Amino acid sequence: MEFIGWEVIFEGKEAIGYKSGTNGDLWFCKVGLAKTSDYDQKGVNHISIRVENLADVDETKNYLEKNSVKMLFDTSRYRPEFTSRDDENYYQIMFESPDRVLFEIVYIGTK
Repeated sequence: MEFIGWEVIFEGKEAIGYKSGTNGDLWFCKVGLAKTSDYDQKGVNHISIRVENLADVDETKNYLEKNSVKMLFDTSRYRPEFTSRDDENYYQIMFESPDRVLFEIVYIGTK
């Protein structure tokens, strides 16, 4: 993906993530269970929106919860397993739309 200006931001056994300077992130993950109710089934796993500041994640969470949107997967939380450097934070919330599209709001940046 480097040939179209996307750089690797994470690479592991189960996933690889690319970052564009202007267009967001793109992640490819190993297919998990084959159940249709599993977020790790074949197809789009989730839509991730990267924010500029860690506080933006919390502000989004507060807004969503005030509007009766429940957070999923015990978020908000830090995910050090998704960082490639010790001085980096990966802080996220996850929720789903009424039609079950999974969304992530994430801050990736320095601690």
